[in-house]
Amino acid sequence: MTDIKLVQYLESLLSENRLKRFHQVVNQRTKHFTVATEDVYQLHNTSAVIRSCDVFGIQEVNIVEEINSKRIDREIAMGAQKWVDLNRYHTVKESLKDIKSKGYQIVATTPHTNDCELFDFDVTKKSCFFFGRETEGLSKEVLDEADMFLKIPMSGFTESLNISVSAAIILQHVTSKLKKTNIDWRLTEEEQLEKRLDWCKKTLKSHEEIIERFYADK
Repeated sequence: MTDIKLVQYLESLLSENRLKRFHQVVNQRTKHFTVATEDVYQLHNTSAVIRSCDVFGIQEVNIVEEINSKRIDREIAMGAQKWVDLNRYHTVKESLKDIKSKGYQIVATTPHTNDCELFDFDVTKKSCFFFGRETEGLSKEVLDEADMFLKIPMSGFTESLNISVSAAIILQHVTSKLKKTNIDWRLTEEEQLEKRLDWCKKTLKSHEEIIERFYADK
């Protein structure tokens, strides 16, 4: 269990505006939806997806790096990697097993099937949206394990969108729709407390020394 007194102490060291922002943001965070990127080659695409997840309140991002192993582009993500949780996997198989064990249905995003269009997507189901490589798309392994396929309806000559654009469109739609339901989509109280502690640590310089003094004084 997270020490609530420690969290409150650390938060007392933050500016009023920063503290208010932390509470506003954590109250809008969700694990009802999550995102996975599979071997995305262009570094800025993965970073932009992370940024979109932060913007739309997605707390966890899953990054599969079986073929392409890249560092997160800090400039593109603009610090978003500090505020979301990154789960990194060396193999697709490992990622699918772990994500499914958490109760998520695997949603393969692809423009090449008519299974489900975005506006018809059932937001009540706990879902992980998989996005594939820029040219090849999702691997056969993900497509074979997918519980459903999702596409963004398009009216132009172009068949597909950049993955970071696709992620932003999908996340904006499903999170907006989710918040209009009666589903308990927010983080649990304990999860919110954990994030508040985590964000304090990432904000306060010398937080280890501060925490050590806090417990010494007790």
